[in-house]
Amino acid sequence: MSDNAIEARLAELGLSLPEPAAPVAAYVPVVIAGGLAHVSGQLPFISGKLVTGRLGEDVQVEDGVLAAQACAVMILAQLKKALGSLDRVEQIVKLGGFVSSTPGFTDQPKVINGASELMAAVFGEAGQHARSAVGVPVLPLGAAVEVDAIVAVRPL
Repeated sequence: MSDNAIEARLAELGLSLPEPAAPVAAYVPVVIAGGLAHVSGQLPFISGKLVTGRLGEDVQVEDGVLAAQACAVMILAQLKKALGSLDRVEQIVKLGGFVSSTPGFTDQPKVINGASELMAAVFGEAGQHARSAVGVPVLPLGAAVEVDAIVAVRPL
């Protein structure tokens, strides 16, 4: 799938790539090593505003799903900046999902499906991946969700 096709697919889904977020601490957004792009955890920005709160408290599952989707869109923005083209994405290998949630909340997998389903919608079979979905008491800046990624990339 070409970069233009991927961006066209994003547009079909009603999504556009934002400006990649700058790191909020001492790390880089993407490290490419051994044919893999390791994308640092991305936070959910919707219409330029960080989605904050905790699932099971003040954030509904549906809003968490949208937040996870926003994290996935930011992963794509970071990949495009680091790789020059989303055409270099060979396979989404793994997503790591972190959900700020109360102790009784157990729908982390449903929330992180927002990111997983977006990758499958954008890349088809190459978007199928391994995954974790973990509940945590708090995330940086009070974010509701954070998602990181490991992505196989084609050489230049």
